[in-house]
Amino acid sequence: MPSCHELQVVELNRLGNGRFIHLRLQSPNWEWTPGQFVMLRPSSWGPDPFGARPFSIADLDEQGLHIYFQVVGRGTKLLAGLAPGDRVHVWGPLGRGFDYGLENPLLLLAGGMGLAPFVGLIKSHPTPINLELIFGHRHDLEGYPFQELKQQTLAWSFQDKSAEDLLELKRVLGLKIRGYAPEGEILACGPFPFLKMVKELSKGCGARTQVSLETVMMCGVGACLGCVVPGENKASLKACSQGPVFRAEEVML
Repeated sequence: MPSCHELQVVELNRLGNGRFIHLRLQSPNWEWTPGQFVMLRPSSWGPDPFGARPFSIADLDEQGLHIYFQVVGRGTKLLAGLAPGDRVHVWGPLGRGFDYGLENPLLLLAGGMGLAPFVGLIKSHPTPINLELIFGHRHDLEGYPFQELKQQTLAWSFQDKSAEDLLELKRVLGLKIRGYAPEGEILACGPFPFLKMVKELSKGCGARTQVSLETVMMCGVGACLGCVVPGENKASLKACSQGPVFRAEEVML
């Protein structure tokens, strides 16, 4: 069950060009599933910014709660200014995470900061030889926790800076998804265009695919309806409480 804690900042590191952040908080001692998320709001914030900010749980281990994010707006810019000892209101673990068998071959597909939920999955998986990671990214690799994951499982990276790069990434994704379709499972996280590509490729070969959506959220518990996404059956789905992980055929992308 989700709970709220006021946790202390243990460490904040700037990665790459400084716009990518690894934030480590005290451990809340939760049981969690890769793909779930938290809402963060520093205790020092007043009425502006008003809302908390959602982030995937990258990992939760004996060193603490790990969050990775990119500075893209006012909220993340303020979060990037946190220092050790600052306190943050954290509620979670929230949402529905990935559902996968530990013995099944897993193809992990990440776009940009969609890499974050796979950090803990790869580190905690009992048989990482069953995993393969394909990572598409626009910024340089130094901004992401890719190298440490590459040391633990088979991993490939593709930088997307041109139309030709995007076509190559799509070609590779198509080959890999078809290869995993008969017996494996595909787990994907990233921006909507990336997930749309994954869904289309998966549908073409009948691959069992789950997608984790990156959407705007305010409450994290399904009360504000700020994260509603359209379902394939014309239903409205709450990404925060019914997701953020859905079967690919459940959602329109």
